Amino acid sequence: MTTTQFADLGVDQDLVDVLTERGITAPFEIQALTIPDGLAGRDVCGRAKTGSGKTLAFGIPLVQLLPKARPGRPTGLALVPTRELAVQVARELEPLAAKRGIRTLAVYGGAPIEKQISALARGVEFVVATPGRMIDLIDRGELSVADVERVVIDEADRMADMGFMPQVEWILRRVDRNHQTLLFSATLDGMVGGLIKRYQNDPVMHEIAGREATVAEMEHRFLAVHEMDRVRVAVAIINSSNRTLVFSRTKWGADKLTGKLIDEGVKAAAIHGNLRQSQREKALADFSNGRIQALVATDVAARGIHVDDVDVVIHYDPPSDAKAYLHRSGRTARAGESGVVVSLVLWNEELEVRKLLRRLGMKVPIVAVFSNDKRLLDLQAWDPAKEAA
Repeated sequence: MTTTQFADLGVDQDLVDVLTERGITAPFEIQALTIPDGLAGRDVCGRAKTGSGKTLAFGIPLVQLLPKARPGRPTGLALVPTRELAVQVARELEPLAAKRGIRTLAVYGGAPIEKQISALARGVEFVVATPGRMIDLIDRGELSVADVERVVIDEADRMADMGFMPQVEWILRRVDRNHQTLLFSATLDGMVGGLIKRYQNDPVMHEIAGREATVAEMEHRFLAVHEMDRVRVAVAIINSSNRTLVFSRTKWGADKLTGKLIDEGVKAAAIHGNLRQSQREKALADFSNGRIQALVATDVAARGIHVDDVDVVIHYDPPSDAKAYLHRSGRTARAGESGVVVSLVLWNEELEVRKLLRRLGMKVPIVAVFSNDKRLLDLQAWDPAKEAA
């Protein structure tokens, strides 16, 4: 069986060359399904989870098809739920866009609006924006959506979860010319379903396997730990991993834990809503390029984290419910890679965690460990179920 290549999907050779230079040769499933329809100008509705390769799925058609823009009047627009995602989408598409002379700009709150205004005034074809800042720029008359020919709504379900749907619809109502709309979401029901009905024209639907397949690919470990030893257990796991994402329930807890990890010699940084945008971007960049071993995140901040090669996720504090467990854990095992998900359980959290396991339908033992336990050095190889049998 021959492997599908980007050229087979209708991607122009100059863009295929850029992808090849970056080591991207074969499309992921969502890309193979949606790129031909995107290039044909169809409205596309893609159901796919985070980490499935959505950015190139919508980015390649846009870069290949977008016409030049007049100052302040972009021809392409992507709406995303978080500022981290805006930065990452723009960064990932930059090499392709540069090849075509397509100017891209990430537009989000928490960064100086004046810089964004002056970039728009020079002319930008493709704007990747969070809804609030986009509305601000339209209201000020610094940005017009009158020339927008292609619109992307990325992570529409996250947008709904975070209460952004009214702003998204406000923007979409102002994109008045006949345009193409590409929508990607992990779920297509509820408010997202309403968005599809109102703002897409006979969309072609593409779906790839849901989150369950990803959860099955992960290795789950539940470790009973002592409060005094919990940080050192986390340190042992981080030091034997390549890139670890650690979840804390609160912003204060994330800062405190980051300090303790640093005291133990771990290169770590926190990411949460109380930090300045520049601090969040630096932490994310340092994590992406391997300058730090561990990123300590709150649930809300993690929504904007899209980093491949996270091999371990640690639930330092238990998640609030099964949905939060799946969402946090989905930061590993991205794009078909396997990963380990570790929950550290204090004595007074055990009942709560057992309830969580029942809701998830998982039969995994909770094993007591100390930080000097050799099994922590290779959690992937250790199978607690076999020991319990």
